[in-house]
Amino acid sequence: MVNRQSETEARIAAAIAEAEARTSGEIFCVLAGSVSSYRDVSLTWAAAAALILPLLLIPLGFQPSWVPGFSEGWEAGHLAAQDATLGHALAAYALIQAGVFALTFLLVSIPAVRRRLTPRRIRTARVRRAAVQQFLAHGVHVTEARTGVLLFACLADHQVEVVADSGIHARVDQTVWADAAEALARGLKAGDAAAGFEAAIGLAGAVLAEHFPPAGRDRNELHDRLVVI
Repeated sequence: MVNRQSETEARIAAAIAEAEARTSGEIFCVLAGSVSSYRDVSLTWAAAAALILPLLLIPLGFQPSWVPGFSEGWEAGHLAAQDATLGHALAAYALIQAGVFALTFLLVSIPAVRRRLTPRRIRTARVRRAAVQQFLAHGVHVTEARTGVLLFACLADHQVEVVADSGIHARVDQTVWADAAEALARGLKAGDAAAGFEAAIGLAGAVLAEHFPPAGRDRNELHDRLVVI
């Protein structure tokens, strides 16, 4: 596993160096295992289930005796016992709610289930936010000509992002970045992260070379490597 990761990182570093040899732009790559625990999503599903599912028991004539330990086999028939009976029923209902909450939370905490139950717009927003954070954290935004490009992929969310700096936007057709993102996604889907990054780097490098050829005093402003987080 370690050898495979080292090989992947070496291939990506070589691809970046090759692409940057033809341009003054900078390419930086980040591979994230996950960008969020989505605990809030699990809690939301659990709370909704705890509020809604136990209500289905009421039309069926819910009785506290349905909950183990909430019946001794005798029922009080006088008026003075009504408050106690009501309290008993509420306690049993609350226990069912707690059980539904706990079971739902555990179920939605399973990565595959959580990914399916998390709205796509939420996953997209969090992956994009993580990509921008990495873009800023690694200084891709402070290259001399503002020509840095970040290729970002999140394995858990099966999503990729391409973030290009301000110096590029006015001169490069944005469909290029969509093509680069698609190439990266294809490689990851096939289980070959290195091939995906190599293809995306090649596309990004080609467009950077076209619009931002090497300058006379060009220097490598960012490390040619893959960052794994």
